[in-house]
Amino acid sequence: MTLPATIRGLNTSTDPESVRQRVEALEHLLEGLFTIPGTNRKIGLDVILDLVPVGGDVVGAALGGYMIWEARNLGLSKWQISRMAGNVGIDFLLGLIPWIGAVPDFLFRSNSRNLKIIKGQLNRRLSPVNEA
Repeated sequence: MTLPATIRGLNTSTDPESVRQRVEALEHLLEGLFTIPGTNRKIGLDVILDLVPVGGDVVGAALGGYMIWEARNLGLSKWQISRMAGNVGIDFLLGLIPWIGAVPDFLFRSNSRNLKIIKGQLNRRLSPVNEA
C-alpha cells in the first residue's frame, strides 16, 4: 500500500513551493496560532511550550530544528544555516529561564526570523532572471 503524496493538505515533496508551504505552516503554528484579546499581538505553540519547564523548550527547539533541516535540504549556505541555528539556540537558552523565559520568547521570534531567511532564499531562486 502506498501513502498519498499529501498529508492533511501539505505536500510532502521536496520542490521549493512545497517546502515553503510546510515551513510557513510550521511558523504559523509556533508563532501565530492565537491573537491575544485586546491586542494585535499573536502567540503560538512556542510561547505556550515555554510554560513547561525544560521539556517544552526541548520540543520547541526540535520543531525549530525541523525548519533548519528543511533549509539544509534546500541548499541554503552554511552561513544561513548557522544564523538559523543561532536563532533557535538563543530561543532555547532564553526559554530555559523558568516562567520568565516565555517573555523573551514572545519578543524574540526565532521561527519567524528563520522563515524570513528561507523565504528570502526561495524568492531569489524562484524569481525570473532579468536579462538585458
